[in-house]
Amino acid sequence: MVPFSKSLERVVSALLQDLDTPRALTAQLLIKYGEWDQLVHLHADPAHYLTPGRYYLDCIATEFLRKCSDLPTTIDTAAVAREGFFTAEKSCCETNLRLSPFLNNGPFEDPSDLRIADFLRRVRGFCAKTLGRLPNDLEGRFGPGATFDDKSVWETVIPHKIQSRPTVTKPARCLLPLVGGSGWFRALCSELPDRSDPHNIRGNRFTTVSKDATKDRGICIEPSVNIFLQLAVGGVIRDRLRRVGIDLEEGQSVHKRVACDASNTGRFATIDLSSASDTVCRNLVKLLLPGEWHDLLATLRSPLTRLRHEGGGKPAWHYLEKFSSMGNGFTFELETLVFLSLAVETARELGVPSVVGRDIYVYGDDIIVPVEMADALISVLRWCGFATNRRKTYIRSAFKESCGGDYFLGSAVRPYYLKETPNDAASWISLANGIRRMASTDHRVGFDRVPIQRAWFRVLDNIPSDIRRCRGPVQLGDLLIHDSSEKWSCKTGGSKWGPQVRTFRIWKPVSEPIPLARYSPAVQLAAALYGVPSTGPICRDSVSGYRFGRVPLSVLEEGQQLFSVDVGGWLTGRLLLCKRMAVG
Repeated sequence: MVPFSKSLERVVSALLQDLDTPRALTAQLLIKYGEWDQLVHLHADPAHYLTPGRYYLDCIATEFLRKCSDLPTTIDTAAVAREGFFTAEKSCCETNLRLSPFLNNGPFEDPSDLRIADFLRRVRGFCAKTLGRLPNDLEGRFGPGATFDDKSVWETVIPHKIQSRPTVTKPARCLLPLVGGSGWFRALCSELPDRSDPHNIRGNRFTTVSKDATKDRGICIEPSVNIFLQLAVGGVIRDRLRRVGIDLEEGQSVHKRVACDASNTGRFATIDLSSASDTVCRNLVKLLLPGEWHDLLATLRSPLTRLRHEGGGKPAWHYLEKFSSMGNGFTFELETLVFLSLAVETARELGVPSVVGRDIYVYGDDIIVPVEMADALISVLRWCGFATNRRKTYIRSAFKESCGGDYFLGSAVRPYYLKETPNDAASWISLANGIRRMASTDHRVGFDRVPIQRAWFRVLDNIPSDIRRCRGPVQLGDLLIHDSSEKWSCKTGGSKWGPQVRTFRIWKPVSEPIPLARYSPAVQLAAALYGVPSTGPICRDSVSGYRFGRVPLSVLEEGQQLFSVDVGGWLTGRLLLCKRMAVG
């Protein structure tokens, strides 16, 4: 068990003391006596509050450390994720059995099943109309993460994926002609023919990534050919959803706006599901999707998952009751389509307005529907095997939550979540900016009135003085410390960007690209076709160090925001470097 950082403890102590609420005192006592398990399960229920300001202060106290993955708790977060995998599989098995009679239209034991069958036929019709015909071709692409055999960080770059032997499930081999003419396979066949025949894999492999202090998130890593084509299919479904009013590219911002309005008007309910992607069972997809679409997706899915059971030992293969998991290239789009179709047909059944994008919004498992149909939809979802996340579902409440936006009577009340203990200047800058955003967000309690300035100054104490002088606007993300304009570290004029341009001093990450010369000419050409720059690929989450630089404000003054205030220093630096806006 890693002890809690003393530097961070001083920051948290100042934060909780200055919040000065009973809940903050509770959190402070739990930290003082090392009751970490109780701390991460502490929760501020918005139903117990009348005003957004009071709720927000208690929410800061309870949520600030809840997602910190390295707290000294006794919880085996990986074991919780494995247990969740089998719990979801059990649920999918039960749902598959319940849905089995509907696959062949009977025999039914209850007369009410006839009405259910008719409802499912209408849902299937909506899916068929939304999806339309199968695409004539699939334009595959590489994802940013690992594949079944490409495991290490250095193996996830596109050139390495191109030159390594592909992996594929046996059912998906029939789709190899779709990738045979790609730059990927042309490079293999011309220079590495011994690797051009994909290695057969039974399915995907299970692993976990950090989610919060109480549990990890279980994901499954797919074979390389499967994920290459899964991403292509996901892109097609995404385009078809856009035609009916669901734009997944803008979905998060739309959901936040609607949730904010709903917290004032009470018109909409926000619904969130637990383990949604892991509980989309095989028979439900077979029931709802047109036959040719189901066959395509079923061919590309992994039928088995390899994982270790509790207690360790050799990994074993598990036959999947779910249709696809997190890590599959089309899971997000598929679950969006499933939940959208169920919501639309439920609304029509009840006679509730059901215009997609005006009355019904779906983004993955984040669902927003009119209040009058919310209870009925939850019942439909439950019958289809989906469990509602009660902590994140709000029907008749002044509080709404969707896509990372929390709103109470029209006020934004989402706190800052510390993901890991700060260990360098860049991570302390990120924490300082997060605390400042908590005090300046639109919850109608301004920075001067939210008493957390002392915690902000204690964070700054951990940043070296020369780096601490890097101050600027929030649009530059975590490349510098956000502060009032009179304290910005900037120069006007005298630069290559022009005499009227202000440049800001920043603390930027340095990522060393892998030279393309390490790879064969055919691999280099194929990598260029997939968007790899001539300077070479950069490994995901790889930062070799930090250094000072400068960035101009001119683009920002033209109304173009380069960076989101929520992105971390690493990603911000990557965007900065890619846009060639920073200089050493």
